[in-house]
Amino acid sequence: MHRSLVRPFMGVRGFSSTSKKIVASVLFERLPAIIPKLDPVVYAFQEFSFRWRQQYRRKYPDDFLDMSKSRGKGDYQIDYVPAPRITEADKMNDRKSLQRALDTRLYLLLYGISNAAPSGKPVWHFPEKVYDSEETLRKCAESALAFVLGDLSHTYFVGNAPMGHMVIQQMENVPEPFKRFFFKSQVIDTNKFNIQKCEDFVWVTKDELLEYFPEQAEFFKKLIIS
Repeated sequence: MHRSLVRPFMGVRGFSSTSKKIVASVLFERLPAIIPKLDPVVYAFQEFSFRWRQQYRRKYPDDFLDMSKSRGKGDYQIDYVPAPRITEADKMNDRKSLQRALDTRLYLLLYGISNAAPSGKPVWHFPEKVYDSEETLRKCAESALAFVLGDLSHTYFVGNAPMGHMVIQQMENVPEPFKRFFFKSQVIDTNKFNIQKCEDFVWVTKDELLEYFPEQAEFFKKLIIS
């Protein structure tokens, strides 16, 4: 199944030309920038393990452990002060900034007219594009992301096959049913993008993302592993 998805959508190779409309959406994520805080249960177990090993550790003479006396000429000590885990963007709940929620993943959402389900009203959606004549469905997804970012120089697409899909049925605001395929892409070596071609955008955590799509919350809980 995966093998057919990355082939050109022509004839018997992949989806037939008579299939319903197909949309490529991009789950564009920023990976955690700092190590997440340990769960209290994990922290307690690590503390117990450390104290247990201390009972059987090899003991060295005190003069051997006195590092201040064994320090050579030219050595110096650096006072290390870690950066704060809570940033100004966190305090202001600035969802346009990538400098927030540093210990978890952030996902890009756009606000505007959705090409997939033209209802005439702006909605929150992922970067997306209706499949037209691209060589592969991933190429279609790349075009969708490049359309809002300008280029893909700071992005990395994870694999050629989609990570999941959903079937959108015909409704009042969806005149034509279609299939939506999700591709994962990640932020590489930058903390700011010039997001364009939309009315608004946000970078949200997984829990925040579910608030924007309450009807598909169960689907995204399974799709997004963070």
